[in-house]
Amino acid sequence: MPGGSPPCRAPSCCSLCCPSTSWEPRLNAPATNFSPARSERTPVLDVAGLSVELARETESRVILDEVSFSVPERGLIGIVGESGAGKTVLGRALTGWVPEPLRQTAGSVSIDGRVLTTLKPEELRQIRGRTIGYIGSDPGTSFDPTIPIGVQIAQKLRAVVPGTSRDAAKKRVLDLLDQVRIPSAARRFDEYPYQFSGGMLQRAAIVDALVAKPKILICDNITQPLDVTIAAQIVRLLRGLERDLATAIVFFTASIPVAKELIDDLLVLEKGRIIERGGIGAVIAKPVSPHTKRLIDSSPRIWGQNVDVPRPAPAKEAKSEPLLLVADVVKTYRVPDRTRFTGTLDVKAVRGVTLEIRPGENVGLVGESGCGKSTLSRLLSWIEEPDAGRIVFQGKDMASLRGKERLAMRRRFQLLLQDPYNCLPPHLSVARTIRTSLDIHGVKGAEARDKVRAVMHEVGLKDEDAERLPIGMSAGQRQRVNIARALVLEPTLLILDETLSSLDPAEQSRLIDLFERLQVKHGLTYLVISHDLALVRKVCNRVAVMYLGKIVENAGNAQIFDQPSNPYTRALLSAVPVLDKGPFNPAECLVEGEPPSPINVPTGCSFASRCPKAQDLCRTDEPAFTPLGDGRGGVACHFPFV
Repeated sequence: MPGGSPPCRAPSCCSLCCPSTSWEPRLNAPATNFSPARSERTPVLDVAGLSVELARETESRVILDEVSFSVPERGLIGIVGESGAGKTVLGRALTGWVPEPLRQTAGSVSIDGRVLTTLKPEELRQIRGRTIGYIGSDPGTSFDPTIPIGVQIAQKLRAVVPGTSRDAAKKRVLDLLDQVRIPSAARRFDEYPYQFSGGMLQRAAIVDALVAKPKILICDNITQPLDVTIAAQIVRLLRGLERDLATAIVFFTASIPVAKELIDDLLVLEKGRIIERGGIGAVIAKPVSPHTKRLIDSSPRIWGQNVDVPRPAPAKEAKSEPLLLVADVVKTYRVPDRTRFTGTLDVKAVRGVTLEIRPGENVGLVGESGCGKSTLSRLLSWIEEPDAGRIVFQGKDMASLRGKERLAMRRRFQLLLQDPYNCLPPHLSVARTIRTSLDIHGVKGAEARDKVRAVMHEVGLKDEDAERLPIGMSAGQRQRVNIARALVLEPTLLILDETLSSLDPAEQSRLIDLFERLQVKHGLTYLVISHDLALVRKVCNRVAVMYLGKIVENAGNAQIFDQPSNPYTRALLSAVPVLDKGPFNPAECLVEGEPPSPINVPTGCSFASRCPKAQDLCRTDEPAFTPLGDGRGGVACHFPFV
């Protein structure tokens, strides 16, 4: 080591703590914590033996156990762990925020040589926002919904950097909004959070964290809620920020493929302990810990010889009558126009969707945020009625049903939503939540109790879970409650609207296995609405691709993933973070920016403004949905790949 320091003897030491050494993992290295030797250069962030406990009267357990690492200036490291590994607690502890009932029991966190626990509250406030920035996984909770985005960020800058004028604060915010590629930054400055898409809101959260020029940025699982194209743009953006603004970054994620896209050095966290560390390529090629190997093995593969691709739907099912038929469905919302006193605007959410789902099929519906997927799910489950078109379920037009007939039909299809936290009543026990579905349909007494107990066992919940409240359950357990609540009505069709997107890969895999068992036992049919293309590749026989309210491609699994016809489909696939090598080059296929607004749908092909193959015809004439022949599905594109 420089300066005569003794060499580090930690079994999994790497360039994070010893930049002058080369590291190769030892297959027999113990899965223990490490106390690496410190570099001669003072790091921006230094974590030494950090331990945090959950301390309640009825419960006490270790959340973080002697965590140690350091981050130099311009350093970019990733910390990977499953749900419950302690990532979020660690991320908050790095900012000096360890609220009750958590308490720091040992170790220290130092920023620029200053130990956070020794600072007064006023000194901590000066560090937060100025020296260290934090971005959480849910940008929707980061902003006040009643104040324009730009105004909020400018107010934050003036609060943490006293003496900054209004004009200087606004200029700084506008410059950063431009730098993170938010279109029309001057107009967006005065828009409210609800007017931003998920991707733009996450970029605004990055601006909020960077506005005071912090030396280090903490990113807690910020790409998991985003669709693949926006997530890929965020990853490239972070790379640019680390290079251009000299910002050190600590990136928390549950996905090793996502980490591979961004970081060079990796820490693996399990149950609050760092069990492995090293260069990302070395860890993936030769993991030391069995837990790390399991994380790598559970990472999705989309292409290659060992990919488990669902079989096409059986021939008898392909020839059967559709279980669900969607014909030219349209949904437009009228919203106030804030630029005119009595004006309104039309949001064209769904623009003539046609889709068939046959018994026993698993159909995937994919597309970017804002393309209309969730609106379509509400229409299919008849939470909302379409403005035009037909939805026919089991041979009956839903619009023709009334009263008890429609209620009885609702038992046959169920909608499972994304957020496992807000989907459950916080004041009701698990058993009471599941039984509510039966109450609505008139199932009472012992019959209801028996059904609730049976369905709980079926989805992997225990008898002792019956009286638990959601507050004490993990995201995966809560989602099992949602599944039980739907399954207790014995449906035929389950509509999964981003049902697994908030879960880490390991929990996703367990629930996918559960859905497969339920399908075999009950003959279920699934519509899987998701931005997670690796998940769709694994479970769906057929895939429909949606863009700005329309289906632009619909084909079998192999056709969509191996030989897609629409340039937009190729753009989506090129952005998927995976460990295997994909056939589509992001430099050639990946699109920038956001889709056009559904308020101002462009003339011609709505993808033309972002399409690398667009020609004059694309900007004037809207392409019709055309069958490709040979059972290859159909595509809406003037110049498809053939």
